[in-house]
Amino acid sequence: MILKHVQRAAILACAVALSAGGVSAQSYPSRPITVVVPFSAGGPTDTVTRLVSEVMSKDLGQQVVVENVGGAGGTLGAARVAKAAPDGYTLLLHHIGIATSATLYRKLPYDALKDFEYIGLVTDVPMTIVARPNFEATDLKGLVDYVKANKDKVTYANAGIGAASHLCGMLFMSAIETQVTTVPYKGTGPAMTDLLGGQVDFMCDQTTNTTNQIKGGKIKAYATTSPKRLAALPDVPTASEGGLKDFQVGIWHGLYAPKGTPKEVSDRLVGALQKALQDENVKSRFAELGTEPVAQTDATPAALKTKVETEIARWAPVIKAAGVYAD
Repeated sequence: MILKHVQRAAILACAVALSAGGVSAQSYPSRPITVVVPFSAGGPTDTVTRLVSEVMSKDLGQQVVVENVGGAGGTLGAARVAKAAPDGYTLLLHHIGIATSATLYRKLPYDALKDFEYIGLVTDVPMTIVARPNFEATDLKGLVDYVKANKDKVTYANAGIGAASHLCGMLFMSAIETQVTTVPYKGTGPAMTDLLGGQVDFMCDQTTNTTNQIKGGKIKAYATTSPKRLAALPDVPTASEGGLKDFQVGIWHGLYAPKGTPKEVSDRLVGALQKALQDENVKSRFAELGTEPVAQTDATPAALKTKVETEIARWAPVIKAAGVYAD
């Protein structure tokens, strides 16, 4: 009789384990994992994701496939993961937009604070204020003066509402108290292409997308949005050095899983992420792009959750004051 009760308890325990996302810590992962990037291929977030995913796949023993699901400022890809099975096989690598979308979009099919399991922060990428190669200004002060004097004809490019370049541009215009014509694109790639070709005047984008263009002399660089100069761009002053005091903005990236993903699976992903961020090739490639992996203490669920909460609170008043919404 006792044996039967023990057997039933064991069977029940197994059933509970299997029902929790259909996976167990022992078997996970048993097939390829998909990491959704909610932006187009070739952009900054895509680059970061591919570098990290390649190393994570080695630790997990399964291929980690990157899938680009762009559109609606990153909300389409985020919604897909929020609604995916909580089994650890569909993940999301998103940037600051997961926090700003909470205000930019007044109707979202998901809640950034309730519909995801947090895995950890990945990197915090500085921004650069850049312009077409033949732009008239020679330094940041000159750029600001020119923009103010020609606000009706100057054009600012961004990768679409909610993109990093959109957010940085919004802060920049607020800082200089001048609004200019904004030209939104469907992704960072086409925006940069038109900047290189001189079809638009300036933009503010992540170092992962601008560093090589700056080094190659293809675009003019006026400032970084980091607290200090970057090792990858030592000759580019910070915005504070250029006259925009306290103008600092970083585009942080985090890794998420659908809400309800078993803790054992989440823990496995946290461990794989932390190992990837310690990989020397990842560190080297990040450095070439003007960024670096976050500290080990930030590649954790708690740190990412805190980041999302504080950033939603930080950006909500900025976006509401601008009166710019995506819906």
